Amino acid sequence: MENKEQKNKPMRADWWTKTLSGMVLGFTLALAVSGLFAWLGPGGIAAPQKVQFVMWLITPIWMLILSMIYLVRTGLRALTGLLIANALAYALLFLVKTWSGSQ
Repeated sequence: MENKEQKNKPMRADWWTKTLSGMVLGFTLALAVSGLFAWLGPGGIAAPQKVQFVMWLITPIWMLILSMIYLVRTGLRALTGLLIANALAYALLFLVKTWSGSQ
């Protein structure tokens, strides 16, 4: 009975919230994650061949986030989740940069 009701529900109109969240906040999250890889990855931040790889790492991470955002139930949850993920990722990136700079 409940499954039949779910099938009859129209498509939610918050797809644009999910898309916008995934495009903007997904991109900033991909930047933070690739930055973390740059600092914590093999060779550290000073590895000579790493710059190009880190640059190309941004797009697959961003596309993964953008594609997975449609699995979230509502646009507000997607927005909130990405805001929290961004805050955590940038806080961790700040800590890693601070910790690495002091040694």
